[in-house]
Amino acid sequence: MKSPKKRRATSLTDDLRAERPLLAGAATTLVFFTVGSSWTDDLTQLVVTAAIFIWLFAVMIWCAFGVVRHAEVLAEYLGEPYGTLILTIAAVSIEVTIMATVMLSGDPNPTLPRDTVFAVLMIVLNGMIGLSVIVGALNHRQQQYNLQGAVAFLAVITCLSVISLVVPTFTTSTADHTMTMLQAIVFGLLTVLLYGGFLMIETVRHRAFFMERKGTNRIAGAEPAHEPGLGPRRSVTYHAVLLFLTLLPVVLLAEKLAAVIDFGIEKLHAPTTLGGILIAILILSPEGLTAFQAARRNHLQRSVNLLLGSGLSTIGLTIPVMLALSLVISLPLQMGLESVPAILLVLTLFISQMTFSGAPTNILLGGVHLVLFISFIVLIFNP
Repeated sequence: MKSPKKRRATSLTDDLRAERPLLAGAATTLVFFTVGSSWTDDLTQLVVTAAIFIWLFAVMIWCAFGVVRHAEVLAEYLGEPYGTLILTIAAVSIEVTIMATVMLSGDPNPTLPRDTVFAVLMIVLNGMIGLSVIVGALNHRQQQYNLQGAVAFLAVITCLSVISLVVPTFTTSTADHTMTMLQAIVFGLLTVLLYGGFLMIETVRHRAFFMERKGTNRIAGAEPAHEPGLGPRRSVTYHAVLLFLTLLPVVLLAEKLAAVIDFGIEKLHAPTTLGGILIAILILSPEGLTAFQAARRNHLQRSVNLLLGSGLSTIGLTIPVMLALSLVISLPLQMGLESVPAILLVLTLFISQMTFSGAPTNILLGGVHLVLFISFIVLIFNP
């Protein structure tokens, strides 16, 4: 039997091992704000820039996975749908911070919020949902989910994404896909109110819509509620504080990463939308992995909550913040998509409604979503 001192030493070692993302993020932040403070101010060599990008991007993704670990533990304590709500809001806070930092530093990029939100929707609704459905189908043939919750998600996502990203393309008050002050105020307020109403439905009034039905997707010997690989469990306060601290390096390093991305896009003559895609990948990679694991374990409802919740929170939180920021600092903001991306978005929303129409998911539906995702990638580099 271990002595109390040995148990405390083991516990401390386990905690330090579990918090390696936080330690790596803190060390990187310290380096880039001390001896490396000027490394991203005068970028000239592509090789050096690539090395800095890989360093920053890898550490920020690692921190994002650390955030997910704490959110997952909180999800176990609080139950659904609060767990996935914490996870999606944590991820979107990273997104909003990075975009706000980019917009407030360096040359203005009026299309970055639009490109990032569009990229998130395409990656979530096509890439991640397609892969999750395929992973689930390969392991379990068909999978069930709570139809009422999926319909609620898609109804709000469809409404807000069309109003925010498609309608400005066809309005006549401005000529460059921007919004007038009145449109920005009204659309921003409507987005906040609708998203707030959805959160009330999800967490209070109709919470059962977003919970896995009893007896659904359960097989003999299924894993217990305690998910493996999440490290040591501590109190709710401990994990809430560590979640914030792990998120902090991502926020502080956002400006450094933005400078590297801008230089790389300019140097390589890459599409400007690539910046939004890189931000979307950074934000969504932990949630995507969590969703794939949930689908593989035959918990499709968990996967649906994560992915559709991520897409919805991106619109419901990012768009109002960006519109408010644009009004406060008089920064131009182009929200309307061009014709081809707008068509691709509408088609994606239509296919998503068919996928979650009430029938069990199958591998063919996943393949349809992946076709749309590959089309999205091809059209970025060859519009």
